[in-house]
Amino acid sequence: MISTSVLSTPLWTTITGFGGVAVTIPVAIATAAWLAAGMRWRAAFEWLLLLTLAGGLTVLTKIAFLGWGLGIRPLDFTGISGHAVLSTTVFPVMFSVVLLETPVFVRRTGFVLGLALGIMIGASRLALRAHSISEIVVGCALGALVACVFVSRLENRERNSGSEPPHPLLVSLSLIALIGALHGLHLPTQRWVTSLALDLSGHERPFIRARWHRDGRVTPKLVDNLTFTQPGMPDA
Repeated sequence: MISTSVLSTPLWTTITGFGGVAVTIPVAIATAAWLAAGMRWRAAFEWLLLLTLAGGLTVLTKIAFLGWGLGIRPLDFTGISGHAVLSTTVFPVMFSVVLLETPVFVRRTGFVLGLALGIMIGASRLALRAHSISEIVVGCALGALVACVFVSRLENRERNSGSEPPHPLLVSLSLIALIGALHGLHLPTQRWVTSLALDLSGHERPFIRARWHRDGRVTPKLVDNLTFTQPGMPDA
């Protein structure tokens, strides 16, 4: 994992802003739209389906903890990091679609750069004390797996496809403009998930990390270090 002491908090906050739902989901939809524009309807459908499955699993882990306190206490795992999942899924795929008709080395380089960006965003969640290491590692691993599966299937299909690729310059400019316009926009996704968890569980209050560890007899110092939720902090 990248050392979180190298960069300042404002810079980490800027980095984490690229991984929120308000940015990654529109970028994912735009990527699917570009695939569909190139008559790659099946690829577009598979992309959105895989992303939905990964996102659904992430939400389920959050609901399980917030509503019922289900997690892995020794690993300080209370739910998969949404930023980590979305970033390591969306950005490698975005680069791969932009570079769809380039040589293999260029495509692989783009994929790795996208993955590195996703991991950096995951690291920002640790630097900002929004998640534990285990939650970020699982999120990055899940996102990378989804991205690898999709890109592998896309490239295999491209070998036998006669479809015209989307124009890389147009795709690049549109996605860059979209990311620039949406960066900094915040959606209260954690509040929505918490509300859903309470509705499903019937509890009046959600489980929180500090209480979870305190009940497990974790030392007060460790509890303080692991209490990540802070006022104004971007949702996980």
